[in-house]
Amino acid sequence: MDKSSFVKRMFEDIAFSYDLQNSVLSLRRDISWRRILARSLGASYRGLILDAATGTSEVAIEICRQNGSAKVVGVDISPRMLGIASEKIRARQLDNRIHLGLGDGRTLPFKDGTFDAVSIAFGLRNIDERKKALAEFGRVLKPGGQLLIMEFGYPEDPLLRIIYGFYFHYVLPPLGNRLSRTDYAYSYLVESVRSFPGKEAFLKEMGDAGFRHLGTRKLTFGIAVIYSGVKREKDL
Repeated sequence: MDKSSFVKRMFEDIAFSYDLQNSVLSLRRDISWRRILARSLGASYRGLILDAATGTSEVAIEICRQNGSAKVVGVDISPRMLGIASEKIRARQLDNRIHLGLGDGRTLPFKDGTFDAVSIAFGLRNIDERKKALAEFGRVLKPGGQLLIMEFGYPEDPLLRIIYGFYFHYVLPPLGNRLSRTDYAYSYLVESVRSFPGKEAFLKEMGDAGFRHLGTRKLTFGIAVIYSGVKREKDL
């Protein structure tokens, strides 16, 4: 089974309790992380935003909550996750502002220069061919459009790194697997975070994909990181 098929199966398996798992396992820090991500869009989120790997659309909903004129297109490879997202969007009467569809980050079904901004939260490490996905994000962005990527990291403080490392490697996998009723989902999470490149290496990948004005913002001592970049303007 290739990585894309594996990830799709995994999210189909854990969709029923995905939001609860995120809240419990992050000690509810995921709520503030999403708020910060949405605020980080700044002026860009007055336009049309793509939320890639939208999952249950918590980020898309938060963007709309913070800005009354934002419109979001959310794509994901999991029909079950999108089904849950659709129910939440209807319950919040956001049907006219958030539109959902199946989509793979490597081959997005949109024309060049469609979006003012692209966000993806805790999803890029799940996409096979990460560099191809970065290129696709650049393709569908307008020149000067903003890319925001939120991913897990590790605290830089040595003591916190040890404490968090113990929790992340030895407590979270069995607890997460139990909550998700699987024997593999959160073991995979740990491995996927471990294999994601360090900050400087990943910023270089973003630069190689055509993004400029690169930056990072640490959240909760570096447990999560927001990577930001802007699609370069067209060459004169």
